[in-house]
Amino acid sequence: MRTWLLVAALALGGTAAAQDAAFYGMGDFGRVEKIDAHVHLTGPADQFLILAQRDNFRLLTINVDYPDFPPLAEQQNAAESLRQRYPGRVEFAGTFSVRDFGTASWPATALEQIADARAGGAIAIKVWKNIGMGLKDAAGHYVLADDPRLEPIFAELEQQHVVLLGHQAEPLNCWLPMEKMTVRSDRQYFQEHPQYYMYRHPEMPSHRQILAARDRMLAAHPQLRFVGVHLASLEWDVDKVAAFLDRFPEARVDVAARVVHLEYQAAQHPDKVRAFLVRYQDRILYGSDQAYGPSDTDAAALADTHTAWQEDWRFFATEEPMHSTDFEAPFRGLRLPRAVIDKLYRENARALFPRAWRPTR
Repeated sequence: MRTWLLVAALALGGTAAAQDAAFYGMGDFGRVEKIDAHVHLTGPADQFLILAQRDNFRLLTINVDYPDFPPLAEQQNAAESLRQRYPGRVEFAGTFSVRDFGTASWPATALEQIADARAGGAIAIKVWKNIGMGLKDAAGHYVLADDPRLEPIFAELEQQHVVLLGHQAEPLNCWLPMEKMTVRSDRQYFQEHPQYYMYRHPEMPSHRQILAARDRMLAAHPQLRFVGVHLASLEWDVDKVAAFLDRFPEARVDVAARVVHLEYQAAQHPDKVRAFLVRYQDRILYGSDQAYGPSDTDAAALADTHTAWQEDWRFFATEEPMHSTDFEAPFRGLRLPRAVIDKLYRENARALFPRAWRPTR
């Protein structure tokens, strides 16, 4: 009898150990190699790289045609320097300026900027939300992603098999009154950036119009490798993200600055959010959208980045009870299997960029 009890206990212990081996915990955070495929480093960022190495992150820093960032030439110089100084640790995405859009010379200038970025080592190109939410042509019309004058850009990227990172539109909260927004961070952002708060600008394109134009562009370029950053601006409902991925087989999404929206949904429908991440495990990239620079002395930003990285890991990898300062409802971590975590945090980025994050010799 004792022998059978011992055998049963060992069997149960082995089963528990196998179950534990299928998942990560918080103790694995620093041990597992990870890629943050969406940060913005606009200066030397040596202190940021010390943190990244300590937390076992490789990085994709993304240049943006954004007036709050340094000029594009400075962004590219900083990105190239980081890539050279931290080989195998940092890669970068270039971009192009919409300055002088609509002139006869603009397409050639934009294509030259893309070529220069790629020559400097860029592994992707970014198109930003100013397409749809800011840029007007000479006639005063807002320029959307399917504008024929942008066609040379997207055709070149498709032909050259260059990944396009697309940020079109904003969270749906951007089109809602402040009191109806679902998360505090969106309220704060649009209070601080009223020029992008579309609820106050009904004369500008709607959320649906902006995304419909993006989708028409993608339909016209079926071989274009595309990452809809920020959950493709469909963050409020994972079913909407799933429909986007089903419609565009070459598309992927990242979760940069939208994990909070997954947490908000998980407070009510955790199984739905978990099932989405498991089903599309090959097409989702981890990103944080952390911005740092141009000064390399922002200790608070470094601390915030470390905390954000840890809390995102807690949400995806564990089943611990959690609370967000962005909304009231409690929720739990999703405890995704190790295989899913590895894809989300590393393998999908490496598959999309097979030559990236390798030390140069």
